[in-house]
Amino acid sequence: MKANLAAVARQFISPSMRYELRNVTDKLRLMLGRACFWRWEVARFRLEQQGRYEFLYIGRKQQREVASLLLGGKDVSVVEVAPGATRDQVVLVSELPTAGALSVPHFVSAVVPLGRPLDEIIARYDSELRRSIRKNRAAYQMRQALTDAEIAMADRDLLRPYATARQGDKAAQFSTEGVFRLAKGVGRLDLITLNDEVVACHLGCEVIRGGKRYWSTLRFGYCEAVFSDPKKLREVNSMTTFMTLEWALANGFDYHDIGLCVARPDDGLLRWKRRRGGDVDTLNNHACLFVRLPRTGAAEFLWETPLFAMEGSKVTLHLGLPDTASDDEIASRYQEMVFGGLHKIYLYSAKRAGEAFVQTLRSRYAGFPSTPILEHVACR
Repeated sequence: MKANLAAVARQFISPSMRYELRNVTDKLRLMLGRACFWRWEVARFRLEQQGRYEFLYIGRKQQREVASLLLGGKDVSVVEVAPGATRDQVVLVSELPTAGALSVPHFVSAVVPLGRPLDEIIARYDSELRRSIRKNRAAYQMRQALTDAEIAMADRDLLRPYATARQGDKAAQFSTEGVFRLAKGVGRLDLITLNDEVVACHLGCEVIRGGKRYWSTLRFGYCEAVFSDPKKLREVNSMTTFMTLEWALANGFDYHDIGLCVARPDDGLLRWKRRRGGDVDTLNNHACLFVRLPRTGAAEFLWETPLFAMEGSKVTLHLGLPDTASDDEIASRYQEMVFGGLHKIYLYSAKRAGEAFVQTLRSRYAGFPSTPILEHVACR
């Protein structure tokens, strides 16, 4: 019955409309999850023992780990505390919106605009990455996995071991049935070979949003000989991403979605994808937390913890410019936080943002198709 309904939907509902319907369903599911107030808690914690700011968290207990990840990163220590900070030093983090709070997404996607020559796309790569691609491209090939044996091998030897190596027991694995369903139906599984030896795979599917075609990466997988060698992993990972982009471009896609990242402007994976032309996008990402900045020291807080936030469907970036930091220090701090796809950049400071840094920021966006609006936010 379910399969018949899906077939009817595919016949009579356009792909773009199906995408919007999935979005509505996902948002409703998130709202219903938040409505389970009996699972909520009120907790206070600091990030690092000597953290200046106290966080007041209101929401589901299992989402508190997401809050600490967004605000402190993967390796930060979380210390629960009794109430003690002044109200001016408290950062309110909630699953429901509060007055003046930023809507901070859990994840963002890195999306490369296509529809232009390959040379133009890779012009945004740094020179070292371009050299590596030119040097190694001839040794690599990509082919679709078509047989059950190849799909099972990729699931068993590439996708699962790599996810476990990265995330441990908490790795969110695709089920074997899900891998087969994608590989043989709604998506595609490709094997990457180096000198005719399978070293990696790519699992992806097509998404159509607003009439535009996105080739969306769902998972990369690598053999143990690759992911246990950081240098080799960097090379194979770069080549896998590049060949997937080549395939998407050759097959008429409008965008290549490189995949999800934690929505932290200083996240290492997001920086890696930014260097490969990925613009920040909320493609299929609806979950968020609401963060109300401290009444005093907002510039210092955002200096330590820059944040993405949503204004409707548009992504904004919030940066702190404390009085204690020089223009050179600020330029260095935010050197790797230059993202395509931004609607606005908010600069928080007690006085007008330094003109030297504003000019530096504008020059860094000079080669982008559109430049984000820069807005100063006066704070204490």
